[in-house]
Amino acid sequence: MNNKLSRFRILVLGVIVFNLSLLSCKNKETENKDNSSAAIDSTESNELFFKLSLAQWSLEKPIHEGELDPVDFAEKAKELGFNGIEYVNQLYFDKYRNSNDPEAAFSQLLDTLKAKSEQFNVKNVLIMVDGEGDLAAIDDKDREDAVEKHKRWVDAAKFLGCHAIRVNLFGSDDEAEWKSNAVKGLTELSKYAATQKINVLVENHGGLSSNGKLLAEVMEEVDLPNCGTLPDFGNFCLRRKDGKMWGAECIEEYPTYQGIEEMLPYAKAVSAKTYEFDENGKETTLDIRRILKLIKESGYTGWIGVEYEGTDITPEEGILKTKELLLKEAKQL
Repeated sequence: MNNKLSRFRILVLGVIVFNLSLLSCKNKETENKDNSSAAIDSTESNELFFKLSLAQWSLEKPIHEGELDPVDFAEKAKELGFNGIEYVNQLYFDKYRNSNDPEAAFSQLLDTLKAKSEQFNVKNVLIMVDGEGDLAAIDDKDREDAVEKHKRWVDAAKFLGCHAIRVNLFGSDDEAEWKSNAVKGLTELSKYAATQKINVLVENHGGLSSNGKLLAEVMEEVDLPNCGTLPDFGNFCLRRKDGKMWGAECIEEYPTYQGIEEMLPYAKAVSAKTYEFDENGKETTLDIRRILKLIKESGYTGWIGVEYEGTDITPEEGILKTKELLLKEAKQL
């Protein structure tokens, strides 16, 4: 009787263990399926290695011609299918500089821009700052004055929820002098911006700022985590005819792809500049796929701002063609 009971107990125990094993295997199988499904969903929802934003300079013509109020930038960007926007400060100067109370008008402007971005559910990415002095100025007082003027835009970026401001470095034509003054101006502004958790980014925007190697050396010397670059697909002109900064023929140009590659290790934003398109929607002046490949290989995964500067088609058409081309070429990588 005892032996039969023991054998019965062993049999029952074996059945239980077997069933538990089956249950465990099923759970693991389900778990693996869930993980596989999650990975697929993640891949599908992150098809691109970057996020697309719209640079306001793409719309500077309709803004300057009075066809578009810059205050309505968020609405226009959403209409064109963008979820991120990059402001250009000079397009708003008329909104507050000539006011009876410029400070109050500026504050009101920021309130309006923030409300608009929230209304149309777009992310405020950065502010491109022009016309506030030269951060690489030779004269100490001029450089310090420029730093103070830029602080207003650091604060504005913080208020709007941007991650950065874009600045220019013009200054001297002498490389050593330019580098020294650029480091001084950038360091001082970046230290202040760090208190507001804002990045200070330098774009290749003409003069020695378009020398990728030299700009990389400036980044190394400043050596602050919130100081970086904003590589632009264009703007690699080092010198123009008659010494002009803009609006004249370029007589010395830095190698575009080399410059982009040299700036990318420090990049915290990127501008996808375009000029002309052929009948197939391909940019005729730049190899967009080559540039995107450089960006991807660098490990950059942030915002890429669409910045159309052509004249053959309307700004809206140029914006949409640029967007379409970036998406198409990115999928080939």
